[in-house]
Amino acid sequence: MENIVIIGAGPAGISAALYAARGNMNPLVINNGIGALEKAEKIENYYGLEQPLSGKELYERGISQAEALGVRILDAEVLGISGFDTFTVKTTAGDFDTVSVILATGGKRSAPKIPGLKEFEGRGVSYCAVCDAFFYRGKEVAVVGNGEFALHEAEELRNVTQDVTIYTDGKEPEFSREHPIAVNTMKIQAIEGDDKVSGLLMQSDTAAQDAEAPENSFYPADGVFVALGTAGSTEIARQMGAEITDKGNIKTDEEMATTIPGLFAAGDCTGGLLQVSKAVYEGSMAAISAGKYVRHKKVS
Repeated sequence: MENIVIIGAGPAGISAALYAARGNMNPLVINNGIGALEKAEKIENYYGLEQPLSGKELYERGISQAEALGVRILDAEVLGISGFDTFTVKTTAGDFDTVSVILATGGKRSAPKIPGLKEFEGRGVSYCAVCDAFFYRGKEVAVVGNGEFALHEAEELRNVTQDVTIYTDGKEPEFSREHPIAVNTMKIQAIEGDDKVSGLLMQSDTAAQDAEAPENSFYPADGVFVALGTAGSTEIARQMGAEITDKGNIKTDEEMATTIPGLFAAGDCTGGLLQVSKAVYEGSMAAISAGKYVRHKKVS
């Protein structure tokens, strides 16, 4: 059983790891890449930098610093987290039981620009299979995505209905293992319906090759679950039942605790100032708070 699992290895995650390690918590950091820092060409407004650094350089220095302190960093993708009193973090490298979790994977990803997606949110479009699968028992559902996160969501939905199809929206599937779930690789033209989602309008594979072929084909679906890329902090928090703000950020208190005991969040995923300095502070505070939680948990 881990004491603290930190998801994300950017400024928030690594700062949390440093404080947790110094607090004798022996944290495990799960890292799935650089994230938003990769887009930072030069950082020159952060304390202690005599010369500007690229986001990539700062990211690499942070990881080296953590490893020098003995922090374990696992390169893997987090698929979801289950549990309440203690947690199981599900990853592509296996499952990890832990007393507490710090979410630090950055901000909410942009939704795909598919006509009808925004309009049908809450009326058939969902971003959380664990949250909403119950409402689609025995119904026909679609999962939009082409990676491990999409496959994980589809498998969650298969617990309540066998009629599940993954729609990759024209992208090549990037699944690491065999599975029995149907996959449609056509481009999504729109999500359609009246009061609720009724299905997806897809661009016919033959339309580009045959002028007489129908341009679009309609595929019925009662629900559409969006699972693009990897599961971010907000998606994971929502799956677990943590409160999300109206702006789509994870709600935390002054100690970076979410509304789920033992679950903490730090960095861009909490909203506010999207700066390294803010992420570093919140990561530090989250680690201190998680450490207190773990020690109290072990005593009680």
